[in-house]
Order: sequence, then C-alpha cells, then structure tokens
Amino acid sequence: MELSSSLPPPSPFIPNFSLPSSSPSISPSPSLASTVLFCSLLSLLSLLGILGNIYTLVLLLRRRRGRRRRGLLSRLPVPSCLAGSSSPSSSPSSSSSSSLHLQVLSLALADLLYLFTAPFIVYDSLGSGWAFGEPGCRLLLSLDLLTMHASIFTLTAMSLDRYRAVARPLHASSSSSGLLRVGVSWGLAVALSLPMMITLHLEDGEDQQGRLCVPAWDEQSSKAYLSVLFCTSILGPGLAIGALYATLGRLYWVSQTRPAWASGGGVACPPRAPKPKVLLLILGIVLAFWACFLPFWVWQLLPLYQPDMLRTVPVGTQVTVNRILTGLTYGNSCVNPFFYTLLTGKRKRNWQAPASAKQLCRKSSPDQ
Repeated sequence: MELSSSLPPPSPFIPNFSLPSSSPSISPSPSLASTVLFCSLLSLLSLLGILGNIYTLVLLLRRRRGRRRRGLLSRLPVPSCLAGSSSPSSSPSSSSSSSLHLQVLSLALADLLYLFTAPFIVYDSLGSGWAFGEPGCRLLLSLDLLTMHASIFTLTAMSLDRYRAVARPLHASSSSSGLLRVGVSWGLAVALSLPMMITLHLEDGEDQQGRLCVPAWDEQSSKAYLSVLFCTSILGPGLAIGALYATLGRLYWVSQTRPAWASGGGVACPPRAPKPKVLLLILGIVLAFWACFLPFWVWQLLPLYQPDMLRTVPVGTQVTVNRILTGLTYGNSCVNPFFYTLLTGKRKRNWQAPASAKQLCRKSSPDQ
C-alpha cells in the first residue's frame, strides 16, 4: 500500500510506509486527477470486498448453526431398523467440511482486516503527512503484513488438508485440528509482523511533507527483513503448495489408471480420487493471491537488489505503478468472496429427520 503521495522516492514502497534510502528526496507531486481516480477505485474495491466478505461470514455462521441443529437431531431416538447406520455428524466428510469452513472463515476475516485499512489510505493520499498518530502508525501499517501472511499460511493448511483427505481418506481433519491450524497460521503471522510493528515510528518529513511513518532501521536491515518476508509469504508457501498439488495430480492419475483390484500390498483403502471442484477452487484462490501479490513484491524488492533500474524512471511513473499494484492487492480481497461462496456451497444432504426415517422403516417393512 501507499502511505502518502508525498513520500520520497525511489524508496521501496512496502505496504503503507516508506523505507530509508540513500537517494535524494524528490517530491513526486502526482496530479490531483490521478490521486482522485486512485482514491475512487480503491474506495470502490474496498466497499465491494467488505460487503462480499461479510456475506461470506454470515453464510458460514448460518451453515454452522444448521450443522449444530442436525447434530442435535441425530442424537434423538432412531428406529431400530436404522439403528446400525452411522451418524452423519460424526463422519469423516462432515469433520473435513467443518475444518474447511473454519479455514475459509479465517481467510474472510483476514480479507476484512486488510480492506478496513483502505479508508485510512484514501484519507492519507488526499492529505499531507500521516494524520493518525504513532499508535495508528504501528497498528494500521502492520495489518498489511499480518493479514497477508495469515492468508497464505491458511491457504497452505487448506492445501495440506486436501492432500490428507485424498491420501488418507479415513483420517479426515476434525474441527479441533482445523482450529489449531488456523491458530498457528495467525500466530506465525503475528510473529513475522511484530518486528515491523515495534520499529515503526513517526518522523518529520522534508520540504513540508508532514510527518511520515517509517521503520527505525537502515537500508541493509530493510533488505534482509523484506527478503525474509518474501520467502515466508510467496516463495516458501509457493513451493509447499506446488509440491502438494503435484502429488495430488499424481494420485489422481493413479486412481484413474490403476484398477481397484490392483492396489496390492494389503492396502484396504487405496487413495481415492480427489473432488475436482474443491481442489480447483482452492488452487484458484492460491493463484489469485500470487497474481495479485507477486508483482507487488517484485516492485518492493527491485529497488533493494537493482537500485539503478529505477533511477531513470520518472517519479510520477513510480507513484503510478505503486498505486496500480496497491489496487491489485485490494482487488484480491475483493475477488476472494466469490471463491469462498463456491467453495463452501451447499452440498446434498445425506441426513433425514427421525420422522422420515420412520416412514422409510414402514416402506421397507415386509408386512407392507
């Protein structure tokens, strides 16, 4: 994100703040028309994204209450003819669905937190200098790193769950293990964003730029920290998710080409073919994340590893590119609710009320 239109380039534009640079300070002075256009588009994206993610949260909470009601109904007396049937609320598929819903809930919450920072960026882009104090500097600007890592770590956990559901279908993830993975994802995200939260502070800008929110470290420390963040948010999860999906592709190929009787080795339950819809939707969310954040990260690392490349680029062009990439990251949170709604769509119900079960017993009775 962009802290302010008056930040000194060509410092790398990590979300919402400016890093120190040895280059001279040059005011970008963007035009008022481009600033208004950027603020309008960012406001529209944040509004659509907030409404979409709130809809996703409401939908998930309603379905969770529905599952609880079905769990209560499953504990009622069941006719003797169906007494041997297992309860759907305790089936592996039900537990896996509950874990998936928890993870989608985590993603929607991360998107909401990220989108709620948009009004502050709009206000700051139209003003001069940081106007939200040092607490706002530390909290608001650290939310970028926090929500970005929480999202990609949760997506990695979702991919791992899908792999386990295919490779070990009888050991589906329970809601408690899903909650643990979500907690670990957010815990790691907090740990990685904590150095930024601690070191951010306000400094007086040059040439009547107002107060700027900057981290208290030198250029080498910034380079090391941003490199670590790139590995933890893009490179590392990308390799892990890529390896999981490559393995899933191999399992899918084997399940389609090898006969069931040829499993051999005494394996009672060979890996089942994955459900293409769930796998493709999770892969779509991951690819959308990379498509929106990878260009942004390239732009952050370019001044650190190739500083000479930006020296010939006009300052106005740098500001324009930064704003486009900032809008792209917000667009990711705006598109995600469509994936979430499809991913947690209603499935065919396998349960019936006790009254319907009694009717089934009467229909199957030999006396009728």
